[in-house]
Amino acid sequence: MIAKIIKGTDFGGVINYMLSKQEGKAMVLASNNIGFANQNLCAHEFTLQASMRPSVQKPVCHTILSFSTSDAERLTNDVMVKIANEYLAKMGYSDTQSLIVRHSDRQHPHLHICINRIGNDGKTISDRNEKYRSTKVCRELTERYGLTLGEGKKTVNRHRLRGEDKLRYEIFDAIKAILPQSQNWKDFVSGLEQQDVATRFKTKGNTDVVQGIIFEKDGCSFSGSKIDRSCSFSLLNAEIERNIQQAQQHLSKEPMAHSIDESVYTSDLSEAIDEIFTMPMPSGGIDVDKLCFQKKLRNRANHKRRI
Repeated sequence: MIAKIIKGTDFGGVINYMLSKQEGKAMVLASNNIGFANQNLCAHEFTLQASMRPSVQKPVCHTILSFSTSDAERLTNDVMVKIANEYLAKMGYSDTQSLIVRHSDRQHPHLHICINRIGNDGKTISDRNEKYRSTKVCRELTERYGLTLGEGKKTVNRHRLRGEDKLRYEIFDAIKAILPQSQNWKDFVSGLEQQDVATRFKTKGNTDVVQGIIFEKDGCSFSGSKIDRSCSFSLLNAEIERNIQQAQQHLSKEPMAHSIDESVYTSDLSEAIDEIFTMPMPSGGIDVDKLCFQKKLRNRANHKRRI
């Protein structure tokens, strides 16, 4: 079970989308704190309640709850309503208007929920950290109802994507393809460039301390975390470090034809890496590998001298 949250201004537009499917493809399962005589009246009631807080520019919260196709037989209408209402309660939307509609126009079961961010008491319902909270709630409900844990972006139908969503997934796929083979940031950046993805690093003030990473494609820019949590700078850096450690372990297990003075080997390796790091960065990014791995080499050399 996963949730997608979309904010908007027009209740009529969202409700029209939710109900304007082919006959039999959309079914109203439940409504909370609102009557449903017809589509226009329902939209009017949503708008009327939102008018109590005219300063809120986006009172519409359109939430889509999607489930695995393997759970389709178990997800009866009653079960889906129960799950939806529990989701709404945990997200703080119990005391407001909501309309729950089930769509059957795709293979996987899913619900569309129109929610009023202005509560029945006229107060705005906070959306602070809602994506984080939503992810946590979805996982809790998935485990409670014994549903299938989704595989995230791997299961998304790429051919249905458009605009920025399409670009984000293209960047995500490129990162996941190149990252396992990247022995340093140069490999990673140059590999992405071959996929028409540019990379920039965000630094702290005027220092070389890297705080984040930005990916660009077709004129659009996205921070790593906007692509996916696993694409933040810290997690990418950790993965590249693991790649290097595995490569070093593999080299250390290979038999050598002749004995080699470890101090000479360390010196030669350091000089070789220094030479690599003097090469220009492909995208003008910060050479993070130089900072990280030269320090490791120095620490290793110092440790061997002490021994």
